Amino acid sequence: MKDDKGKRQESPWVTMARYSEIGFLIPAAVIVGYLLGLLADHLLHTHWLYMLGIIFGAVSGFISMIRRAMQASSDEDKEEKTDERH
Repeated sequence: MKDDKGKRQESPWVTMARYSEIGFLIPAAVIVGYLLGLLADHLLHTHWLYMLGIIFGAVSGFISMIRRAMQASSDEDKEEKTDERH
């Protein structure tokens, strides 16, 4: 879709999908960390590595969420700057 200045405008569905993806990052990372921790517990015959997996998953999920949010913010700033120039 193009606006009156010829610039390509993003669909509202694409924008919604981008922001909803951020909401799934942390739970998905925690689940993956938990499952990898359970696997490590099973293979190494321990009972505490799953907690490290949960913590690692949560931290990696937050880092990924922050990166996505910063990227979305910088994309919006770039669009505003190009709008101001025209």
